[in-house]
Amino acid sequence: MESNARETLYREQVEALVEKWAEGKPPNPAAESPTAKPSGYYRLSGWLLEYLMEHDELPSGVHAMPRGIDRQGGVEPSFPVDFSCPPFK
Repeated sequence: MESNARETLYREQVEALVEKWAEGKPPNPAAESPTAKPSGYYRLSGWLLEYLMEHDELPSGVHAMPRGIDRQGGVEPSFPVDFSCPPFK
C-alpha cells in the first residue's frame, strides 16, 4: 500500500480511537470553544499516527506521550496512555 493511502487509512483509525479515548474527559480549559478537545488529544493523535506509519501496528503497553506547549507558551505535562486497555484493545 502506498504511503498516502496508508496515511489516510491510519488517520481515520487514529481519529476513531482517540475520539473514544476522549469520551468522558473534560475539555481543555484553555480552549475557549464548545467543541474543545481534552488536553493531550492532539498530541496523542499525532504520536499515534507517527507510530502507525513507522510500525504498521498499534503500540502495546503503556507509553508516555510527549510534553506539549499550550497557546500561551506554557508546558503541558507528559501523560501515560495504556494501549493494552480500551479503546485500543
